[in-house]
Amino acid sequence: MTAKIISGKEISEQIRAELKTEVDALKQEHDVTPGLVTILVGQNPASVSYVTAKQQTSKELGFYSIQDNQPVDISEEALLALVEKYNHDPKIHGILVQLPLPKHINETKVLYQIDPSKDVDGFHPVNVGKLMIGTADFLPCTPAGIQELLVRSGAQIAGAEVVVVGRSNIVGKPIANMLLQKAPGANATVTLCHTRTRDLAFHTRRADILIVAAGFPNAVTGDMVREGAVVIDVGVNRVGERPNKKDPTKMIPILKGDVDFEAAKERAAAITPVPGGVGPMTITMLMKNTVKSARLHHERAQKK
Repeated sequence: MTAKIISGKEISEQIRAELKTEVDALKQEHDVTPGLVTILVGQNPASVSYVTAKQQTSKELGFYSIQDNQPVDISEEALLALVEKYNHDPKIHGILVQLPLPKHINETKVLYQIDPSKDVDGFHPVNVGKLMIGTADFLPCTPAGIQELLVRSGAQIAGAEVVVVGRSNIVGKPIANMLLQKAPGANATVTLCHTRTRDLAFHTRRADILIVAAGFPNAVTGDMVREGAVVIDVGVNRVGERPNKKDPTKMIPILKGDVDFEAAKERAAAITPVPGGVGPMTITMLMKNTVKSARLHHERAQKK
């Protein structure tokens, strides 16, 4: 058996095409343009790359987009005031503060400052609580992308044994909670594993759907995958560099997932690659949340 490759790039493009249609409809029918601000503190190269990609995608979809660059020495008080300004800006429906922030700024304080109705990352405790009880307006972007990959690739989720490896607040906990909800694209039986789990392989070999967000390469080897399972590899680990074919003077990173891809694909029914699997979905789901926020803000305004 050689696994079917679940392409996050292809599924992401499908969703973006759907979002473009929805954005055009919001503009034409309601004169509403989704607005997204990305706040970048300092010039961390990885953060600059992430924010640039988010802004580029939002503009391609027709959003009103602001990239607000702030100096690395901005005070916590000034950053909180900046977030509050966008909380009250009617043109802005989504606020994203790019992490990590400098050490002198309390990240939790800044994230909690964001109006939950504009928290398109889904990190505010109000939205985390709504996720827990199944009434979330905004699902956290990477878990939402995982769920879309499963649904759109035809994975049987309802009644499935799902094993999640990793218990982070960003991926592991929320995707486990999402898939056990009594809802479409869910209704699974979920086991959440982590670094202190005894006999991890015992659990992973039971999985119909195996989601791995452990944070290090080859956390799951081929023999830990059940024959016929669907494997979602969330990990992105830089394991070296290689010359760029177009410009040999430049090096590009070699990326590996948390799953031994070559071994696992011989046992799995379907698997995501790294790169090109979960990665492309995260920004797309951020865009989806922003469009939803614009629609919700418009509906609430109409009721007033």
